[in-house]
Amino acid sequence: MKARHKTLGIHFAVALTAGLLLSGCAKDIEARGNLPTPEALAKLAPGEQTRQDVQGILGTPATTAAFDQENWYYISAHTTQYAFYPNHELDRTIYVVSFDDRGILSGVRKMSLEDGQNVSLASRETPTKGREVSLLEQLLGNIGRIGSSRTPGGGGPGAPPR
Repeated sequence: MKARHKTLGIHFAVALTAGLLLSGCAKDIEARGNLPTPEALAKLAPGEQTRQDVQGILGTPATTAAFDQENWYYISAHTTQYAFYPNHELDRTIYVVSFDDRGILSGVRKMSLEDGQNVSLASRETPTKGREVSLLEQLLGNIGRIGSSRTPGGGGPGAPPR
């Protein structure tokens, strides 16, 4: 009877450990960003409201246009991550709020993940002068320099100037 009780305990411990390990691998889904509510978007009236009015209704935008203040972007996304793998974006919603040159609301447009474009980064590198030093050379290159009198004033680093 004791042996059977002991094996049940071992099976229970193994099952509990496996369950804990597998629960750490569950997918995490996160909401990120600032997604205006449909009620807040319904309050917008193009041609009647200023930037201050829109900010009071929708809050601060995630970003503005790079070269002018005529477009505000409210960006929200749902991402997932499985264990140690990188984040994967499930969906993205972007509201582009446009203003005319007087700062009056001119329109609101909704965009999604499908409206995005992949941008490839340049792989070029700017050359630098000098030589490349390995980590080992950096570590070993400073041996003997501490406290030596190689500085122009004589006394090494930390010595008073002459």
